[in-house]
Amino acid sequence: MTTSTLGHGREALRNLPAAVLIGVLRVYQTVISPLTGPTCKYYPSCSQYAIIAIRTHGTLRGTGLALWRILRCNPWSLGGVDDVPPARAKHADADVGAPTTHEHRGAARH
Repeated sequence: MTTSTLGHGREALRNLPAAVLIGVLRVYQTVISPLTGPTCKYYPSCSQYAIIAIRTHGTLRGTGLALWRILRCNPWSLGGVDDVPPARAKHADADVGAPTTHEHRGAARH
């Protein structure tokens, strides 16, 4: 086996939980959702929000965002447009302009 073959295998294994969750959501959208009729207060629907969140943020954070969305969907909610928040910047990009461990904002320089 070559290194690239192993890399693709690891990548596929890493994406497996997300693919399974998205598959379950697609089955729900195709089989169960049409039976309940249009009941969503939010746009996009909770199932579509979950798919977008998992694709944007990964399995763990995407599932957490989807569960938070479902908890907010209640009779007292006003509904409306509720987009998935954008993905966080990578750690190296997020630290641009941030103080290093040796330099702190507001600290006196000696």
